[in-house]
Amino acid sequence: QLLEAKARLSLAQAQHTLQLQQAKAQINNMVPKKQFEQLQNTLREEQCKTQQLQESLQQQAEQTCRQLVRTQEEHEQLLQAAVEQAEGLEQSLRNAEAVLAERAAQLRDAQAQLSRNKLLIEELRGENRRFAMALQAAELKQKGMEQKNQLLEEQASALKQLIGKITPASLS
Repeated sequence: QLLEAKARLSLAQAQHTLQLQQAKAQINNMVPKKQFEQLQNTLREEQCKTQQLQESLQQQAEQTCRQLVRTQEEHEQLLQAAVEQAEGLEQSLRNAEAVLAERAAQLRDAQAQLSRNKLLIEELRGENRRFAMALQAAELKQKGMEQKNQLLEEQASALKQLIGKITPASLS
């Protein structure tokens, strides 16, 4: 718009200059007074129009500049907000990555502990089997001992009876 207005202003100035030169040339050619006054009026009108056009152009230029400054400030604010948002998202991402790394380490530790626990359980199962076998062997041994004990008790009882029979017979 500014370029267009400047072009109109230049055109009006060129027309004004041409008209002025024409008026001077006509004056030099002994222009009649009435025509001279008419040309002067026309010149004044053109000068007024030119002045108005210049003022209008100046106002448009100032308005355009203000609008441009406002637009630029808005863009800078939007850019700043976008930068801050991006920084916030980047920080959130770093935090999430740190939490994820910590969780992964915890999972690795838990998995290692689980593996150790599995080995320990297998060892305990093996030991349990050995204890069960030893207990079974001890129970078998105890049964054998109980059987031997009973046999010995029966033999002792038989001996007592035999002694009981032998003692009165030997006393008499």
